[in-house]
This record gives sequence, C-alpha cells and structure tokens, in this order.
Amino acid sequence: MMLKAVHGKDVHMLPGLFQRRMKLNEDYLMELDPACLLQNFYLEAGIIPDGCQVLPDPEKAKMHWGWEAPSCQLRGHFLGHWLSAAAVLCSGGKKPELKARADHIVDELARCQQLNGGEWVGSIPEKYFAMMVPGRYIWSPQYTMHKTIMGLKDIYDRLGNETALEILDHLADWYVRWVTDVEETNPAAVFSGEQAGMLEVWADLYALTRKEKYLFLVRAYESNALFDRLDTGSDALSDFHANASIPVSHGAGRLYEITGDSKWMRRMEAFWKTAVTDRGMFATTGCNAGEFWIPPHSQGRFIGRETQEFCTVYNMVRTAEYLYRWTGDTRYADYIEQAIYNGFLAQQNKDTGMPTYFLPMAPGSRKKWGSRTRDFWCCFGTMVQAQTIYPELVWYTAEDGVTVSQYIPSEAEVTLPGGKVRLEQAIHMKNYGEQVLFDDQAGGRVSRWSLRFTVRSETEEAWSLRLRVPGWCAGEPVVSLNGKPITPEKRNCYLEIRRAWGAEDQLDVFFPSQIVFVPLDGADELVCAMDGPIVLAGLTEHDAGLRGDLSHPESLLLPDQAHTYGAFVWTQNEYLTRGQDSNFRMVPLYEVQDEPYTVYFTRKA
Repeated sequence: MMLKAVHGKDVHMLPGLFQRRMKLNEDYLMELDPACLLQNFYLEAGIIPDGCQVLPDPEKAKMHWGWEAPSCQLRGHFLGHWLSAAAVLCSGGKKPELKARADHIVDELARCQQLNGGEWVGSIPEKYFAMMVPGRYIWSPQYTMHKTIMGLKDIYDRLGNETALEILDHLADWYVRWVTDVEETNPAAVFSGEQAGMLEVWADLYALTRKEKYLFLVRAYESNALFDRLDTGSDALSDFHANASIPVSHGAGRLYEITGDSKWMRRMEAFWKTAVTDRGMFATTGCNAGEFWIPPHSQGRFIGRETQEFCTVYNMVRTAEYLYRWTGDTRYADYIEQAIYNGFLAQQNKDTGMPTYFLPMAPGSRKKWGSRTRDFWCCFGTMVQAQTIYPELVWYTAEDGVTVSQYIPSEAEVTLPGGKVRLEQAIHMKNYGEQVLFDDQAGGRVSRWSLRFTVRSETEEAWSLRLRVPGWCAGEPVVSLNGKPITPEKRNCYLEIRRAWGAEDQLDVFFPSQIVFVPLDGADELVCAMDGPIVLAGLTEHDAGLRGDLSHPESLLLPDQAHTYGAFVWTQNEYLTRGQDSNFRMVPLYEVQDEPYTVYFTRKA
C-alpha cells in the first residue's frame, strides 16, 4: 500500500501538546538574529558583521557561540537546519514574517557566493575539502556543507525561491570539479568528512531539475561502503558512528523513489533490519551510546549519561517514514510514535524549547539543556526541524481513501478521485455543562486516546478511512459513528471504515491502554514502565527497585491526577508508586525538566 503524506497548506495543527511544542520552536526561530545566523558566511566572504571587527568584550558581542563560533570547524551548520525548518513552517503561504526572514537570508547567501567568486557559498573555507584529499583530519566539512545545501533545497522546493536554486546550481559546479579532481588523486576522499547526507540531497536536486550535473554527483556519492556491508546481510553498524550512517539510508530511500530500482529498497530494508529489528533498543527507541551504535541486544552494558543522541532520533524517524509510506506497515508508525514521545518531546525543554544533546538513561540522571545562543550542538539543528514535522506524520492518502498514522490533534484537506474531503481529529472528552472534561471510558480519568474524527466529504463515492491500531492497544478499540456503536473491519492493524461519507460525520474511537514493564536488552533484571507509547520516569535519584507483581501494574502504581480545570490530557500518565521501600512519583519522560530521574529499575522479589 503506497501512501502519500499530506502536508504544507493542507494540514493545520489544533490546540494541544504538539501545537504548544511547535510554537516554542517557532518562537525560537524568530528570536534568532539573521545577521548572527549568517555570521560565518559573512566572515568567509570577507564581510565583517556590525560591531565585530574587534571584540573588546566577547561576552557582549552580538554573535553566536559554541559550535557556531568562528573558531569551530563545524561553524555555520545550524543555518541550513534553520532554513529547512522555516521552509516547512512557511509552506502553503503560512508564517509570512518568518518567510521574509528566510528570503532575506537566501539573498545574503547569494551575495556571499558572488564575493567568494561565484560558486562557493560555505561557512567554512574551501581548503577544508583540499585537506581531506591527503587524508588529513578535519571536523566534518561535508556534514557542514550538507546542511547549507539541504536548507537551500528545501527553501526552493517548498517555497519556490528561485534564488536558492541558482545558488545551488553554481555550488554544484564547484562540487563537480572537486569530485572530478579527487577521483584522479584519492577517490576515498569523497566519502570522508561525514558525507552521509549528500546522496539524498543530490538525488533531491536531480529529481527537481533533471540536470546531469546532479546525476553525476549522485553517482559519485552512491558507492558507499555501508551499502556493501548491508548487501552481505551482516551487522553493518555495531560500534559505527550512528549519525554518520543513518542519513545514508535516506539516500537509498530517495533513489528508490526516483529510479524504482528495487536494490535501493532492499538496502533501506536491510538498514532497518540491522539498526532496529536485529539490534533492539531502549524503550525510548534510542540505540546509541556516546554517538556510536550499541552492539545487538547489549543496551544493558551501555546504560549511562550519554545515550540517545537526539540527531539519531530525528534521522531514524525519517528512515521509518520512508518505509511507512512505501508499505503502510504499522510497525514503522508505532516506532515513529514511540520516538516522538520519548525523543522529540522528551529532549525538548517544555518551557524554553531548548534541546538536550543526549538523553541519559543512568539512574539519577539530569537532562542537560542547551543555551539559546552559546551551544548550537548538532542536535540544535535537528531539534528545530523535528518540531516542525508533526503535521506531516499524521495524514496519508492512497487511491482508495485516507490513512491516519499518528494521533495528533490536527485538521487536513485532501483531494480524492471523487472530490475534496476535510478531516479533523481531536481529543474527545465529554462536556459536562462546560465544567471539567473527563472521559467515562477511562474510569473518570482523562484519556488522550479517546479521539473524535470529524469528516466532511464533498464526494458521493465511497472511500475508506483507515485508523492505525497502535501496537500498545490493550484490548479492542471502541468505535461509534454519529453516536451509534459500530464494528469496523480490522485489516493489517488498521480499523477500516468504507462508506459514502456525508456532509459531516463524527467518528469516535477509544484505544484502551495499560502500563507494561519492558525489560532492557542485555540486562533483563532492569525494567522500564511504559504507559502506551510513553516512557515513565521515576523522580528519584537512584534505582530503588520495584517490588511487586509487575504483571499487575495497578498493584504498584496509583494514578496521580487532580480533577481540576488544569487536568488536560497531556498531564495524564502520572502515578505514585505504592508498596515500595521508598515511594516516588512517575511521570512521562517528556515532562521531566530539571529534576533527577530514573528510567530503568531493578526487579525485586
């Protein structure tokens, strides 16, 4: 079942947790000064930003620091992420003020390119690429340039900015010449400097323009040693740099979509098999420690304070989304949902929007949040992108109807063969005389999994609405159509309702959930509590253990939520332990801010 994602002007977020997190992110994008975002491009082009000729007091200088400092070899990487995030938010005519900033930045990049001689538009010097040819180490120049190329490509693709494409066209000439020279001296240099994302972006540009120069670059970057290892069926990833490998799968995915050559799909599936199926993972979906892949089913050996680099979470969601679109297989959507709650949300500060580089798993961990202008780790870039894509993970179309992949309050407009359809999903809570809203399916507690879909169809033809049945669903979903109970057909882990939908139909769905205790690969004595797809963290500085019958979680955990006006659905999933040597609260990992927390606990008899 090949699916097509609905995005851009056709999807709008509705109030709730995800809209709030997106707004935090958008505010941060708007807060950053374009001159500071451009500072390293200006310096490379010989432009001195205002007030930066001499810095008598660097503490007060209006500049970005950390990985964006002019002394850092990765400087300038963040701007490309900023452009990509802005392109998503502004597509379909949205966010005109943000778009104006993006257009200004593109114009300034064009000016820098002209001052650099008409081709190079880097925040780093060209000589970094020359240094790679004899094998001299330099910190990831291809990674840095990839971000700029990606951002410009997205600005052209989503917003139609022709200047962005012109910049890329001239830059591609530089790359063609560099690759041609390198192939005569040291062909391996093409695959140094963390080049993993290059294959996908050159493939994107070839698909957009059909220019031979981009096809030449695709062919130069496609012979990756990782593909050779995947083709053998062996473990191609253990102890390999995680974020330097995941984008290679995106290149395979894009080439499959462009060429239809099944070898690229096989490689993508082989990547998923070795990265996820054969490896296992933390309950949060992470599977790296210190930026490197953990060997299969060995997570227990690596539980520490530098686990789950955020870049890997974002990039693995992108890999899963490729596979989901091609197959409709709900295991990929389940993975995305788990990563959203326990990565996208858990690694973004709920008040400031700032990211944490790693998500520590050791007992008594604390999240280390980045500052607004003094860090700019790689995860700043992927975080600002991650918080824009929620709308693009929800709704999908096929010839015979609409598929709902994620349960995120939003509305969409799609065009089916018979006409337009408008759909809306929201948390459905009973309205008791405009007082506090509770759901009687959940024993008086608010349930985020009680959903109402409103369907307005302009076509008289029958079409199918498919709702993913989450892998965590504990029992049969409860469904009603226009107030009357129905029993939809269940097919391939979807509820499917096929009918001629009316001018306004309401479909109510409740997915029952329960807490389960999930053992840790490589250390079965350790367990993590999950409420549906949501990892619960104990607000405790040490692993005090969990005593009791883990198959009956209600004997260990007492729901902790007041019946108040503030009892919104995203504050559910909070509990107090009971019957333990020392009791403590357990809350969603994404709600933890500065408190010490513990995710995995030792089973006690």
